[in-house]
Amino acid sequence: MDKLISLIIPCYNEEESFAPLYEKLCSVSHDMGEKYGVGFEFVMVNDGSRDKTLALIKSTAEQDNRIKYISFSRNFGKEAAVYAGLQNCRGDYVAVMDADLQHPPDMLYTMYDSIVNEGFDCAAAYRESRKGEPAIRSFFARNFYKFINKIANIKMVDGATDYSMMTRQVVEAILTMPEYNRFYKGISSWVGFDTKWIPYKNVERAFGTTTWSFMGLFKYSLEGILSFSTAPLVVASLLGIFLFFVSLVFVTYVIVRTIAFGDPVAGFPTLISAITFIGGVQLFCLGILGQYMSKMYLEVKRRPVYLIKESKL
Repeated sequence: MDKLISLIIPCYNEEESFAPLYEKLCSVSHDMGEKYGVGFEFVMVNDGSRDKTLALIKSTAEQDNRIKYISFSRNFGKEAAVYAGLQNCRGDYVAVMDADLQHPPDMLYTMYDSIVNEGFDCAAAYRESRKGEPAIRSFFARNFYKFINKIANIKMVDGATDYSMMTRQVVEAILTMPEYNRFYKGISSWVGFDTKWIPYKNVERAFGTTTWSFMGLFKYSLEGILSFSTAPLVVASLLGIFLFFVSLVFVTYVIVRTIAFGDPVAGFPTLISAITFIGGVQLFCLGILGQYMSKMYLEVKRRPVYLIKESKL
């Protein structure tokens, strides 16, 4: 076999889904091996699981030398797991996919064909519908993609997922971005290269429950906005300029009314309203600055993105 495909699979409490995932990967890798003459390695990244995920990975690795694994010292998050996989894989082509089977392994055929036969550098999956997802989450997700495409220097497809296959050249480009605050969807878009977007229907999680809460997704979206756009800082500046002109107009109004009519503007309600409004805007702008400063603080400390407790590579 001339070419090697690395499958990077972040795992966090995937005890229930591991067996069906492995069975499906064996089937797909066998068929692709016969059809395309490619080999596989499965890079399992255990992201601090608290169940038997690591034990299952290790026992299966003893029987299947295609399985490589990295086990973190604690839960560092999916972004760190993907980064660790990219740093430690050996494949000519590298795919990133979830362990819960919401990313259909059968799509690997189409992704590989798109790269090898159609000349794309990367093939990525996006959900063409959000069936089965809570309406409120779908609403905010769609508007997030619209918003970030307007303010950031990247373009993201609505429904884009982390499920993708890429050439070694793309992997090396991503690895040149060792930042601590990682937003993989944005990073993979920022590096460019020719990408084919492949639609698929949303697949509900068959095992376990998702670890992504609404608040977790909200924080993740903020990570993307702050990592790839300075628009919030521009908004803060524009608000300051706007309030400056509003204050000039208001002061002029008070002076003219007092001189012309001898009737000063009522003080207490006006004063409280102005202080509350301006104070709220100031806190909002300080919050924006604080978010950017917190990201800078984490970057300049230069802590590792992850720590490995044990591995087999």
